[in-house]
Amino acid sequence: MPNLSDQQRQIITRGVMRQPQAIVEDTIKLWENLAREISPIIGEVGFESLYHRSIHLSSAEFPWLASAGKLPPNDSSFAGLRAALQAEDCEKAGEASIALLGIFVEIVIRLIGEPLTANILRAAWSDEIFQPAVKELKA
Repeated sequence: MPNLSDQQRQIITRGVMRQPQAIVEDTIKLWENLAREISPIIGEVGFESLYHRSIHLSSAEFPWLASAGKLPPNDSSFAGLRAALQAEDCEKAGEASIALLGIFVEIVIRLIGEPLTANILRAAWSDEIFQPAVKELKA
């Protein structure tokens, strides 16, 4: 599986960690927005399959994330993921959120390519997450 570029990892980290006191809420918002953008392309079942695969792969490093896959992602706005993250301290929740989103993005890149994935992420996530990365590339 391809590895995320430094820029992609920074974008995900910025999205998850922009408000350390709100890691869980920010993570859920990122997932909800991502689901809204990508489900029309790969379908809800496709999104759920990729989400559950990402949970499975992330569980190798964060075993407690396995419980997040017990509910469908669209059931109660990622209730399983929310509960799993809330049960951990902020640092662990942040690390797991970054890993989980990173794995999901890697899978999507492999399926539909990096340019289309970047467009989906830009549409799903706010410009404030992307702008510092763009400025860093221009510097």
